Amino acid sequence: MNDLCTVILAAGQGTRMRSKLPKVLHPVAGLPMIAYVIEACRPLQAKRTLVIAGHQADKVKEALAGEAIEFVSQPDQRGTAHALLQAREALDGFDGDLLVVSGDTPLLTSHTLDGLLRTHRETRALATVLTADLPDPTGYGRVVRSETGGLLRIVEELEATPQERHIREVNAGVYCFAVQALFAALQKIRPSAVKGELYLPDAIALLRDRDGGVQACRVPDPDEVRGVNTRAELAEIHRLLWHKTAQRLLAEGVTLLDPDRACIGPLVRIGSDSILYPNVTLEGQTVIGEGTTIYSGCRIRNSTIGDDAVILDGCIIQESQIGDECQVGPYAHLRPKAQLRQRAKVGNFVEVKKSVIGKGSKVPHLTYIGDASIGERVNVGAGTITCNYDGFTKHQTVIEDDVFVGSNASLVAPVLVGRGAIIAAGSTITEDVPADALALGRAQQINRNEFAAAFRSKRQKG
Repeated sequence: MNDLCTVILAAGQGTRMRSKLPKVLHPVAGLPMIAYVIEACRPLQAKRTLVIAGHQADKVKEALAGEAIEFVSQPDQRGTAHALLQAREALDGFDGDLLVVSGDTPLLTSHTLDGLLRTHRETRALATVLTADLPDPTGYGRVVRSETGGLLRIVEELEATPQERHIREVNAGVYCFAVQALFAALQKIRPSAVKGELYLPDAIALLRDRDGGVQACRVPDPDEVRGVNTRAELAEIHRLLWHKTAQRLLAEGVTLLDPDRACIGPLVRIGSDSILYPNVTLEGQTVIGEGTTIYSGCRIRNSTIGDDAVILDGCIIQESQIGDECQVGPYAHLRPKAQLRQRAKVGNFVEVKKSVIGKGSKVPHLTYIGDASIGERVNVGAGTITCNYDGFTKHQTVIEDDVFVGSNASLVAPVLVGRGAIIAAGSTITEDVPADALALGRAQQINRNEFAAAFRSKRQKG
């Protein structure tokens, strides 16, 4: 089997988006749209993946940090063929197949890309282009075929004749090339008479008459190749994506009480017998176990939730891990690196950040837990705060197993509360508490008898 490299075109400015953000970084269900393209390419196991970056390249690199990709710079955006020419040096010595995709097609699937690659290899073509039949082809390059159905060329809409503009088969902007033949053809492409750009589809006509020729592969679902050039198209992509994901989840045994109001990204995975109430938003690479119930108004991003958990109304959960049989909310906020062990409970108006709450522990309400490690079977009373920041550095609070923290306590980190200790309500704890000790950090209470009655009498006379 031939080697494969992938090139993702992501250099365009996207002027019609009217945005300071590069087009490919506009979020779709919580992730940059280019992240979905990278995910679709991943199962093909290409030897290398190159991203052509131009407009605000630094932002694109920052957003994709950690991905197994290489960047190629296109400082001047002079068309798609010009973009590929920038990758020639990086691909020097490579003699396999080159998959070319656009970074603004977040609905594209690995199944479709695999079909394109198989067609390319089975026919031994020099170039294979993915096409789609659209009811309204406006904005897309048209696929011109011969009388016998062979692929002749691809013409951009601005340069198409009135007759060619009636063609409904369009170029999806996804190609597979024999790389050496491609770069030989790219050298011969001339700038467009209309825009002065070098168009990659012009390579199709140049390769058509060579041994191997060119092939076209129709995409099964035209929605997959929808690009994003405007805010309206971005909104339509969200609608299509949420609908497709909802249908998949219903088929997999997930209950969506109102599928039309389920905003769930395509990378989200949910176990069977889980129930989602209306107006739940699940983003990124969130994973939810079996038998879990999520109530209305929750937004969960890049988090893991175990089996038989309950997430009550109005919770925000980001980059967190929630164990089996946990309960969260209502109106709780779990910030990045929050971890809840099995059967832990975080109640209403509780904020947790970069903390571990142990098995069976409870933080029922009105509490901030930050930079803390809480053991098992701990009860944290209402209004408790872990005071983790001294104005310069974040510090750790450690609460061991079986501790009882009374209401309205302030734990000034760094501090350790030993196993089985009791923190009296209203205490400010600034020193470590030994195991099984009672810690009181209150000011001395003073009662002045009859003071209130005398005060009221004085005010009334005044």
